[in-house]
Amino acid sequence: MTTNPLADALAIRATAWALDAQRGKLPVPGDPHRLPGSVTVAQQISELGKLITELGDEVLFRTVNREHGYRTSMTVSSFSAAIRPAGEAAAALGEVAQQLAFLERTEHLHDRPDARDAREAAGRVIDEALRTADTALREAADSLHAASTAVSPPSSRLRAALGRTTTPMYEAVPATPAAPAPATAPVPRTVRGR
Repeated sequence: MTTNPLADALAIRATAWALDAQRGKLPVPGDPHRLPGSVTVAQQISELGKLITELGDEVLFRTVNREHGYRTSMTVSSFSAAIRPAGEAAAALGEVAQQLAFLERTEHLHDRPDARDAREAAGRVIDEALRTADTALREAADSLHAASTAVSPPSSRLRAALGRTTTPMYEAVPATPAAPAPATAPVPRTVRGR
């Protein structure tokens, strides 16, 4: 299977959208009365794991592919660069899951002052981890959106416009300015009313 600029751009863009969708599913940090559900967080970790695998597969496919050129190298680099922040987001969600498990384990101790302090600290860790996941997913998606634009072939409108130009791209600018066109007398116009 061969790749082309449009296929590369579409694959990059689709992955960026998938990362944006994962970011949209993140619980909103900062609400102490509404913690994310353990199942929801576990599902997001699983989905992020699949996305990371897809990123790795894209890198592998294009690396194994015999078409090694600038565009392929740029595509591989784009997918590779998105793996780190996606992994950071998964790790942050892993921290959220760990803190949620702690809160569930210590629910019966919520009246004890030391447990209350630890539980409040767990809530702060959850908020920070959710912010980290959000930032990491935004970074990964933004880098892929930018890469898809860079890898995209020029639009048909741009190609057509370049094809219509009357000035060759290689023509040099003349050293002396051209002589101004001779002035002509304006042609009288008749203006009629309604």
